[in-house]
Amino acid sequence: MELILKYFPELTDCQRQRFAALYDLYADWNAKINVVSRKDFDQLYLRHVLHSLAIAKVCAFDAGARILDVGCGGGFPSVPLAILFPEARFTAVDSIRKKIAVVEGVTAGLGLRNLEPRCARAETLPERYDYVVSRAVTAMSEFVNWVWNRLERGQRGTLPNGILYLKGGDLAEELALTGKRWDVYDIARFFEEEFFETKKVVYTPKK
Repeated sequence: MELILKYFPELTDCQRQRFAALYDLYADWNAKINVVSRKDFDQLYLRHVLHSLAIAKVCAFDAGARILDVGCGGGFPSVPLAILFPEARFTAVDSIRKKIAVVEGVTAGLGLRNLEPRCARAETLPERYDYVVSRAVTAMSEFVNWVWNRLERGQRGTLPNGILYLKGGDLAEELALTGKRWDVYDIARFFEEEFFETKKVVYTPKK
């Protein structure tokens, strides 16, 4: 929890309480359904919560912005982002029902009213969104094909509407295959911990 306050000192009391509650909620759910690797569960705030919040260092979402988290797993990055941006609206989708059960449980436990977990595949959703967020779900060209038609043009945050994706390693070739122009943000610019040395947020606008 100190790690979150180190980089986000302006949190409200409600936000602090919700971030603090994440450890016990995920510990309880992870004992039933393993969505966070047991070997790094003690690093939950570093490797999952703070990593998710790197997106917020790149783009702040407006009130009413609609954000889709694709392949959300246990709720990353959408759960931490929904705590940080309580006026934005998040939809977290995963095709694996037990993972969505965890997100439903954590969302209910936190009293998060701005996050809707849904068991679905992104390409089947009828709605459109301002931003799509995700964390290392699949190859970027495949991911773009899944979500591009779910995105609406405009600007509902500090960047134009588009994709914000958490990824690691050398991405030049993979991003080039998408045919889109990408901005690459090194997370080490925002967070000093060694874990983030090779981690990035990649962004492309819907034009």
